[in-house]
Amino acid sequence: MTHPGSPDDAAPQLILASSSPRRRELLNQIGIDHEVIPPHLDEAAFTEDDPVELVQTLAVAKAETVRIAAPGASQRWILAADTVVVVAGHILGKPSDRAQAAAMIRELSGRTHSVVTGIAIWPPLVAKPTVRVAETSVSFANLTAEEIERYLETNDWEGAAGAYRIQGRAGLYIEWLSGSYSNVVGLPIHLVYSIFTEHGYQGLR
Repeated sequence: MTHPGSPDDAAPQLILASSSPRRRELLNQIGIDHEVIPPHLDEAAFTEDDPVELVQTLAVAKAETVRIAAPGASQRWILAADTVVVVAGHILGKPSDRAQAAAMIRELSGRTHSVVTGIAIWPPLVAKPTVRVAETSVSFANLTAEEIERYLETNDWEGAAGAYRIQGRAGLYIEWLSGSYSNVVGLPIHLVYSIFTEHGYQGLR
């Protein structure tokens, strides 16, 4: 999609400030037209220790980056999100390589962790976004070394918080979850819908 020079009737009301294909797929599934404009942001520069504070701060920063950089963005809706996995107080982001992915999966094996997503929705011509957080508990089975190795060979860990995608191969090893499934995929759909409804969004197909 091309970036609009100014808002017009042909442009979707909503900008998704994310490069995540999972978030795009989820919006498509619920019938929300959108334009993808990834934020250019150094996420490593954000070092908050509290996971809730971290995902909220990053979600707002992503939305703000796109709102400032994209022509006409302040006159459209913007949705941004950030997700981390938290196990025993340890924040797991996206692994940088296979070795880090292996360490993350070993840490998740046989334990229950939280998937925490910060959502920032910025209505048009409004001074600041609405920010909310969703948390889902997920329990991994005990994995053998062979299972971990087979999983790593799929490369399904690349670009995924906590080195796994619940809708991919890792789904074989998840015993149960409590909370929003779509949050673990990448976007807590009901929470997003609730915020849109609260602000009178009219973009549902």
